[in-house]
Amino acid sequence: MLHWRTFDFAKGAGLLRFVDIDQTYPEKRSETERREDFNEIYRAFTTEAAAGQASRCSQCGVPFCQSGCPLQNNIPDWLMLAGEDRLREAYDASAATSTMPEICGRICPQDRLCEGSCVVEKSKHGAVTIGAVEQYITDTAWKEGWVEPLKVGPERGQSVAVIGSGPAGLAAAERLRESGFAVTVYERADRAGGLLMYGIPGFKLEKHVVQRRIDRLVRGGVAFKLNFEVGRDATLAEIRSGHHAVLLATGVYNARALTCPGSGDGVLAALDYLTRANRDDLGDPAANDSVLDARGKRVVVVGGGDTAMDCVRTAVRQGARSVTCLYRRDRANMPGSAREVKHAEEEGVVFEWLSAPLAVLTKGDAISAVRVQGMRLGAPDASGRRAPEADPGKTWDVEAEMVISALGFTPEDLPVLFEEPDLSVHRDGRVEADRDTRMASLDGVFVAGDLHRGASLVVWAIKDGLDAARSIESYLDNRMRVLGAAE
Repeated sequence: MLHWRTFDFAKGAGLLRFVDIDQTYPEKRSETERREDFNEIYRAFTTEAAAGQASRCSQCGVPFCQSGCPLQNNIPDWLMLAGEDRLREAYDASAATSTMPEICGRICPQDRLCEGSCVVEKSKHGAVTIGAVEQYITDTAWKEGWVEPLKVGPERGQSVAVIGSGPAGLAAAERLRESGFAVTVYERADRAGGLLMYGIPGFKLEKHVVQRRIDRLVRGGVAFKLNFEVGRDATLAEIRSGHHAVLLATGVYNARALTCPGSGDGVLAALDYLTRANRDDLGDPAANDSVLDARGKRVVVVGGGDTAMDCVRTAVRQGARSVTCLYRRDRANMPGSAREVKHAEEEGVVFEWLSAPLAVLTKGDAISAVRVQGMRLGAPDASGRRAPEADPGKTWDVEAEMVISALGFTPEDLPVLFEEPDLSVHRDGRVEADRDTRMASLDGVFVAGDLHRGASLVVWAIKDGLDAARSIESYLDNRMRVLGAAE
């Protein structure tokens, strides 16, 4: 590992600059401008700005930023290198632990992870802007041609099926292919990428950023079978029969629905709404479905996570007449990124804290309003958070023609969907697996990402995919040794 004492201060950049250089993020486009399109809201860092922010790192002996990162990225190392304008070396250090650092740099909630753990942040000087520097390093690497093709090891003569092409599946596919396995990714959508492609809006993650990662895997020999749905086009048993190991990385797509009166077919599921909006942004043929278009409508989104933030900000860009977000707890207890909330407020979204839908009201067949129940925070629940409870006598109506439910996701019923009753799942549908190996109840079948962990962050899915790839490699190595001994 590099250390700050190896830095050549004579070159003038130096480190430990957090006292005389203020915290700065890349410039945001104006609220007016960004409401007009789905492009990313931040302009690119200049070289000088990125180097200056990197030089604010304190290079502390115990790097809490690194421990706050699920991937244990070598953050102080590549900050030091970026601060010295050694960007190619910085990219190499960043890519050593992450398969898609430029994506994590864009969409990770750094305020809850690395930047939230930053010693400079704790000293009240404002965190090192780690995510923005991470993105700048890898975007520069792509621009300069430093992102090399996959380095595929000697072919092993063994194949692995990866079911699902979200961040867990893509990360695992990359590592397995580098280890010499033949890898086939099965994806039921018409594009690879999972939620990176169809769930996260372009203003947070432009789709060419995802596609170039997928293209790199294809050039490296990873096969993608698109429009292929396990359970429809093949059972899990049939997939297993054609491969030496299988990784389940389908994510969680079963939306939690509103349960209040009136929350029937007229209430939209968040992912249906976001998928259509992302398809429009990608230039797919228009669906001619005004139900999924917020233009001119008063929109109410129910939920407090990042998916809810994606929905409210998408509605703004579609030209909604007004956008209101209902969340049953207060701002301090909102699970979504604080930065996303701030962006949404800048773009005109109204947040109704301590509020929950009591009923969805209609006039004829059309939604006309949401009756809202005021809430208050009561005693802590099992997780330690203060549980919301109704505040008696406090109700009001919010006019709406479109209501979107963004209450999170649970797994689909995979034993039924995949025609595999021996696949063990938890009561909530998550696939059970050995804690250390990630192997499920079926021999040679592994699981990664939200399907095992529950709905979580992209960076955790990447970590799970990399861990599962290592377990699959060990499993197949052991299998080869056993077969070799038997011969």
